[in-house]
Amino acid sequence: MTLVTLFGGLVGVLVLYGLGGLVRSMPLMLRAALAGLIPLAAYFILTIGRWPGLDVAAIHISVFLAAALVLFASSQLRRRGGRMHWVPKLLISFFVGLAVLNGILLYIATSGLPEPLGRWWLGGDGGRVYSGFSGVVAHGRGAAKAVSSELSEAHREGLLGWQVETKGLDATGTTLPIRIRVRDRTGLPVGDAQAVLEVRRPGALVPERTLTLARTESGVYQGALVLPAGGRWLVEIRLRQNAAVRYHSTHEVNLP
Repeated sequence: MTLVTLFGGLVGVLVLYGLGGLVRSMPLMLRAALAGLIPLAAYFILTIGRWPGLDVAAIHISVFLAAALVLFASSQLRRRGGRMHWVPKLLISFFVGLAVLNGILLYIATSGLPEPLGRWWLGGDGGRVYSGFSGVVAHGRGAAKAVSSELSEAHREGLLGWQVETKGLDATGTTLPIRIRVRDRTGLPVGDAQAVLEVRRPGALVPERTLTLARTESGVYQGALVLPAGGRWLVEIRLRQNAAVRYHSTHEVNLP
């Protein structure tokens, strides 16, 4: 979604600036201002209700306005006649490269590195590679306790032996129909559990969305999970019983 709005808006700036040239009486400054501000206004209208974050919005603002400024400068030079100096050419190349670099960084931030590149660069020994930054964690007692707690929780889950079947995470679109069936070690349904889903970006500490599934029948929990935007998401499933976590797993979801 971010790449579409970024490069789609950039194309919009170019088209609007070209259409403005059909109006002979329009000043160059007004022509460039309209070409930059109209796609920017359309972008902000599009993000109503699904704010992408200040960093993503700032990149759109800088790319759209910089493109309009470069077009304005190049048009002024053409009106004066003569060949364009190498300095304006360098500036234009810089802004074009900046737009491409911003697009690449936004793609990596929302979707991570492409899987082949991630495996080549980061390794992984045949396992899944998460290229999101995991943040800064203090190497103190808190970190050691967190690791110990995770290991203890995994041990308890193994002893409990719940059989969990999850469906719907491979669906297309931003709304995923989630259905979880829970059985105990003997195969009987577990009907007194609480199923909670947390959605976060790779490396994020705070979930962007939390969903509690409803029990539709004994051992079956369902709900519609709405993802905030496209890109790579980690969906963490936690099953609780008597206020204690009995099972948890993390699944990766990729949206175009």
